[in-house]
Amino acid sequence: MTRDKTGAMGPLIVAGVPAAARLRARVPALTRRVVTRLRSELPVYAELPGEEIAGDIADIVQYTLRLLADVIEHRRPATDAELAQQRDSAAQRAEEGVPLDAILTAYQIGTAMCWAELSQDARPAELPDLKEAVDRIMVLQQQVTSAVSRAYLQTRAILDSQEHGGRHALLAALLAGEPDERPGVQRPAALYAALTLRLGTHPDETLPGPGAGVAARRKIRRVRATLDAFGAGTGEPALTSLDSSGGTALLPLAEAPPWPGLCALTDAAADAAGVPVTAAAAVVEPAGVAAAVAENTEIVDLVERTGRGPGLYRLADVLLDYQLSRPSVALEGLARLLQPLDSKPELLHTLETYLRHGLDRRGCAAALHIHPNTVDYRIRRIARLTGLSPGRPADLQHLTAALVARRARTLSP
Repeated sequence: MTRDKTGAMGPLIVAGVPAAARLRARVPALTRRVVTRLRSELPVYAELPGEEIAGDIADIVQYTLRLLADVIEHRRPATDAELAQQRDSAAQRAEEGVPLDAILTAYQIGTAMCWAELSQDARPAELPDLKEAVDRIMVLQQQVTSAVSRAYLQTRAILDSQEHGGRHALLAALLAGEPDERPGVQRPAALYAALTLRLGTHPDETLPGPGAGVAARRKIRRVRATLDAFGAGTGEPALTSLDSSGGTALLPLAEAPPWPGLCALTDAAADAAGVPVTAAAAVVEPAGVAAAVAENTEIVDLVERTGRGPGLYRLADVLLDYQLSRPSVALEGLARLLQPLDSKPELLHTLETYLRHGLDRRGCAAALHIHPNTVDYRIRRIARLTGLSPGRPADLQHLTAALVARRARTLSP
């Protein structure tokens, strides 16, 4: 053990170089080796989504190795702040259902590999420094084990209590339209943004084995975190009932937010989850939650059945489809207007595309990969067969309504 001219202790030396610097230089390669070993020796890590292994898991391995280099360099225990990432990582794994014993074993494997790397080529004269280095490693291992276990168990306790606690009871009461005076139910917010969400399937959810379940829980957790962040200003988290296909979220509000803000929230949830999200929303008082959720569900169904893209919708966006999806004599009559096209699917598809592109023949042609003149020819044929031309305003309204009625009749359950 050496001291500089001021009497301060010098760096711990192993294999002729400062141990901390030696470790830092090898962190990238060592991270890859640790991750590879985790996947080969721990089945639960082998089944984790590739996105998670290359992202969160590799990041926490690298962070822990660099932290180890810091405590060796400064010859001190880690601070509570320096262990925050390990606690956050443990909480995430708890939400995903990764067993605690697998997490602790992963840290032990990483520590053992770090020690093997650090002690390689050590010289006999460096035994005192090597001994102190291993002491530092063991102290950090103890700190990490304690921090990870505590964060994991706290998260699991919170998740378990939420399932049967006040938030769950409040959500159930609001969805059932029951009075908020029920015993054990917390008071509702003044307003809620009631959202019905449909979540796309992440590629990792299609993989065989338990990794698909982990990917699904990861997706749900990211959506829930995004929704919670939106309502952070109210001091209350979102009330959610979500599974891998979607579900319901009630966002507590102090006042009605601008519609673009809710649209941005839906986009943020999609980005966080890595899947397309189709949603419907309405801002209502507690008494209106049950009806709003029922209406939102119909809106999302209509959006998906009529081939619209992902995003956030409200009733105003689907008024015609919504009204024409109601059973009536007029619905059948409108649908029959396009009956002459039943045997000519290319004409029906052209009409749908032409209207979707705002009667732009070139845009329609590009979408169908045909010449614009072919679009003109098909539109003329449609007019001859049905007696309705998109070029006449009154006919255009009938054609649009007929397409909606046809979809409603064909796709209704």
